[in-house]
Amino acid sequence: MKIKIVADSSCDLTTEMKKDMNIKIVPLTLQLGDKIYIDDENLDIKEYLAAMKEYEGSPKTACPSPEQFMKSYEGDESTFVVTLTSALSGTYNSAVLAKDMFLEEISDKFIHVFDSLSASVGEVLVCLKIHELSKLNIGDMEIVKRVNHYIKEMKTFFLLESLEHLAKAGRLNPIIAKLASVLSIKPIMGATEEGTIRMVEKIRGYKRAFDRLVSIIGEEGKNLEEKILGIAHCNCIERALKFKEEVMKRYNFKDIIIVEMNGLSSSYAGEGGLVIAF
Repeated sequence: MKIKIVADSSCDLTTEMKKDMNIKIVPLTLQLGDKIYIDDENLDIKEYLAAMKEYEGSPKTACPSPEQFMKSYEGDESTFVVTLTSALSGTYNSAVLAKDMFLEEISDKFIHVFDSLSASVGEVLVCLKIHELSKLNIGDMEIVKRVNHYIKEMKTFFLLESLEHLAKAGRLNPIIAKLASVLSIKPIMGATEEGTIRMVEKIRGYKRAFDRLVSIIGEEGKNLEEKILGIAHCNCIERALKFKEEVMKRYNFKDIIIVEMNGLSSSYAGEGGLVIAF
């Protein structure tokens, strides 16, 4: 079954994944003061991270316009769209509006927009599931049904070196971020069923938090041998590899993938951040 997958740039895919799964990325826009960045393959992540460190204000992000999504919908293939959680971004609404506008002009095309209720590598896993199902002899609506079930069951957690960027971006109380820094507290955060951010645990010291995140997988996950673990890192491949190593000692995932964060994910996670989903 020939399909097309469209995702926003919060979906931290590798170049190989984009090619293998025929994925079109619609980029968000990032802003540090008067400097504008397009979150696409031309963005130098290390340069952007350095600029973030120097910038004292709050990074701003803007979702793609409906027109950008509409252009990505062109073609004869059934089109499945994956966006970051609608609870934290207007990207999902933009993609849905684009779908409605597109179908007013071309009514005989299948387009479905998934709210991933996640971000980063969580979106990657949703794309992988769509691609996997497209190889089966099932219809478009059956893919939608199974992927929605997958999204509902998926777990997303993240461990950050610092909460500064989340606070600057208005996703976390600045007082909490400051207190965490002073006390060397490394909170483990997670996604709620509604796609918002929740506090999972507060742990003093990165090593203990790192080890605890590995343990949480076993407590929160079921049937791990049937699942893929996704690990996204922000300029800290060694940490990602170490996390994979520790996970493999304790669990038998069907597969484990590691991806590097794009600009949008890096804006919130900051250097040293890890996001996992399964």
